[in-house]
Amino acid sequence: MAALGWLTPRRRSATARSVLAGEASAEAARKSSQEIEDQAPPAEGDQEPEFPVVGDDKAAAFFDLDNTVMQGAAIFHFGRGLYKRKFFQRRELTRFAWQQAWFRIAGVEDPEHMQDARDSALSIVKGHRVSELMSIGEEIYDEYMAERIWPGTRALAQAHLDAGQKVWLVTAAPVEIATVIARRLGLTGALGTVAESIGGVYTGKLVGEPLHGPAKAEAVRALASAEGLELGRCAAYSDSHNDIPMLSLVGHPYAINPDAKLRKYARERDWRLRDYRTGRKAAKVGIPAAAGVGAVAGGTAAAIALHRRRR
Repeated sequence: MAALGWLTPRRRSATARSVLAGEASAEAARKSSQEIEDQAPPAEGDQEPEFPVVGDDKAAAFFDLDNTVMQGAAIFHFGRGLYKRKFFQRRELTRFAWQQAWFRIAGVEDPEHMQDARDSALSIVKGHRVSELMSIGEEIYDEYMAERIWPGTRALAQAHLDAGQKVWLVTAAPVEIATVIARRLGLTGALGTVAESIGGVYTGKLVGEPLHGPAKAEAVRALASAEGLELGRCAAYSDSHNDIPMLSLVGHPYAINPDAKLRKYARERDWRLRDYRTGRKAAKVGIPAAAGVGAVAGGTAAAIALHRRRR
């Protein structure tokens, strides 16, 4: 941390939180990967990377989740499942709706609003057992997520697995939910936002900050170090310009279903691009991942929409 001395106190604090979040996520990912059985479903699609090199044990692949592996945001679908199971009260939906509107309209991550959103989101899971959320996550995957996996991206991940490389999801979604998705896809494990728990019960606090932007890069860096990987031989895949720090870490960055900023950035640097969206479908699946909101709040927009449809 001594290398951070040149930064202002505020930036040093933010960087320290990113490092803490990244290291916590890497630790959680390594633990969870021991529990994931390698039972990947058959790959679909015909797009494969120009590599990987078979048998390269110093290489791995890191996949963003929202709009990269899955259509839409995992936390969006998770929120639908929680609302269905009455985790939300109507007054909470109203508050979350305002918070979601701020992030959508302002387009910036105001620290005060982000803190309020995180506190509200974490209050929902506070007191619940980690095992309960994992079990619910399994059900929600079947209900809302399984049919939204991009076949093309799934094939890219399978190519790395077939070459003997490890494949990790990297997402701002809760690490427990990310681990469920990784297990279902037969991947190695997942890096995600870590909510503090004591004795298997959520305390209502985060470890560090949401795994977003620079924190994702720190998580990948920490995991690569622990796994003995060489980042220059690794690959990373994402749809969002927010993940440029992570993509820039590796020797083989891919822009998958990229937003406008990432597409421009990738073209300027001759990064490989893949876009599995077509026509109207491309517009419809561009659901924001509510980056920076934290463990659960991003799903509330879906809950509100679901509530309105039922009225």
